This record gives sequence, structure tokens and C-alpha cells, in this order.
Amino acid sequence: MSSPDPQVRAARNESTSPPPRGPVVAVTGAASGVGALLTARLAASEEVKQVVAIDELRGECAEAEWHILDVRDPVIADRLRGADVVVHLALDLDLETDAAARTAYNVRGTQTVLTAAAAAGVHRVVLCTSTMVYGALPDNELPLAEDAELRATAEATGVGDLLEIERLARRAPRAHPGLNVTVVRPAVLVGGTDTALTRYFESPRLLVVAGSRPAWQFCHVDDLCSALEYAVLEKVDGELAVGCDGWLEQEEVEELSGIRRMELPSAVALGAAARLHRIGLTPSPAGDLAYTMYPWVISGSRLHDAGWRPAYTNEEVLAQLLDEVSGRHTVAGRRLGRKDATAAGAAGATVALLGAAAVVRRARKARRRI
Repeated sequence: MSSPDPQVRAARNESTSPPPRGPVVAVTGAASGVGALLTARLAASEEVKQVVAIDELRGECAEAEWHILDVRDPVIADRLRGADVVVHLALDLDLETDAAARTAYNVRGTQTVLTAAAAAGVHRVVLCTSTMVYGALPDNELPLAEDAELRATAEATGVGDLLEIERLARRAPRAHPGLNVTVVRPAVLVGGTDTALTRYFESPRLLVVAGSRPAWQFCHVDDLCSALEYAVLEKVDGELAVGCDGWLEQEEVEELSGIRRMELPSAVALGAAARLHRIGLTPSPAGDLAYTMYPWVISGSRLHDAGWRPAYTNEEVLAQLLDEVSGRHTVAGRRLGRKDATAAGAAGATVALLGAAAVVRRARKARRRI
């Protein structure tokens, strides 16, 4: 008997092959940033059955099933039905966003997603915060263990929101039995990002507070996406730190970047930074400065134990960051045009800090004379 035609055999194999295995994964904030990268990565994975993309705008991933809505809308529960895992990445950490509006969006959005996921029968939610939640403190060990106490305060940009998200993550399994929550905490994130910490490298001089001991640990967005995929596929769970292995001392950062330091006494730097922010000249509160003063490096042992490894080193990520910020000019956290940056001169951060502090002092004296 002659064998069947190859096209017939292919059709038979296709009709009898089992459906794709793996979870149905919903991603919020899927149209841009890390959400867009993760959506594309999961859509291309043979270990993922389907990707449901949720955002206020439609993204570019044609393979995903798109739903256009605000994550604070309770109707999201209907869109999550049938999903096995939700990765919640719809967060606003923009330096220029009004702080109260940012908190309202971040906290209410996370609350809604967790409640909706439980109502829809989702069994796992993956949240993304930051290793900033551990706090930058002079007595931190190098590196910190992942189960170290979260000692951050709400004084740095967005950290109060992240701490509240962490609290919601701990409470959710008790409020919704059967719902598992995994929290992924990246180090200084690099790759199309704009934060107070990436802007630090846009200054003409690197501000160093006298007596401090900075330690820099970076995380490439691709490594964050691969760690999130590990969590999605349940290869690891719990509270996970993700970043490059080890860290760079401040002297190494200065040598690799070629940017010289400008050292200031602690009282001057912190006091001036607080005044600058209070009068609206810079987007970053004084609390951001602590993360350039003290170590907050994490071991990342849980991902390592699960077989995950970063694809990038701290040196490679720093090089990419320097390439990304080339041509940008920031003084004391505020973006400047090229003309303004030239006027600021090589003193950079010091001129901005001390100059603004002098302006504030003069204004106070003037008010007292009236």
C-alpha cells in the first residue's frame, strides 16, 4: 500500500496534535515599556498558551488578545476570566506626574487587579516593585538577603506607592484564599527607563555625599522580563530580587563612566535638595538622594536557585545606560536644555544645589524684613 500524500499526513498530524500547553497569561500595562517587552516575549513562547494584553492604548503585539481599558475599572474582572496568571505592570512612576495622582493610580490599580483576579478565578498574580523597598541605609549588609526587612520610607519618588503595593501583596492571599502572589523586585532598571537614579548619570558631575558609601547594582529590562517569565511559568515564586550579579563601588562607576565626582557635606546636599523640591525646582525629593549614598544591593539567590541567570553584567548595563543618556543634561534631577546645561557649567549639581539654597535663604530674609 502506498504511503499517504505528504500534505495529507501533515493535515492528519495537525488535526490530531494536542492543543498548546501552558498558561493563559494576562499582562496589564502591555502597550509600552516592560509590559510591551514581556507581552511580546510571552506571545513568542511555546510554554505559554495565550497572552491577554490590557492597556489604555493598543500595543504592537498582534499575537496578543487586546482589551483597551483602565486597570482601575472593575470591568477588568470580566477580561481576566480564563486567565491562569496576571502580570500587573500598569504602574506610573513618572517623575513629572503629580504625586497624589500617581499614588491614586498605582494603589487603586493594584487593589482592583488583585480583587478582579480573585473574582475571575486567576490563581497567580505577579507584581513588580523595586529593590528600593529594602531602603538605602548605612548599616545595610552587602548584599542583603531577599527576606531582609523592608526598611524604606515613603520619602523617595514612588517608594511609598511600592511599599503599599507590597502590603497589598502580603494581604491578598489572606483576603482571597487560593490566590498566590509573587513579587518581583528589580534593581536600578535600565533600558528605555527614566528615573531619578538613571538621571543621576545625566549630570556633568556625579554628586557624592561626604562620608557615604554608595554601591550600584543594575538590572537590564531584558533580564527583568526573563525573571517575570520564570514567575509566570511557576519556576519560582515568593518575593524575588532580580539584577546583575554583584555590584559596583562608586569609584568603579566613576572610572567606567569617565564622569568626575563633586563631593558635598551631607547637611548641605540633603538640605538643599529638600529646598529645591519644596519650591518646585526639581522633581526629585531629598529622599531620592539616599539611594546614591548608601547600599541597597540584593543577593537574588531565589532566582539563582531556580536556575535563572542574568544575561548582563553591571558593567554592561552601566555602559548601555551611559549610551542612552548621552546628550541629555540634568542638574539636581531637573532636565535642562543644551543652552541651560552649558550655562550650568562643569560645577553642575553643586551650582544648582548651592545656588538654589542661596535663593531660598535670600527669599526668607526678604520676607523677614517685610
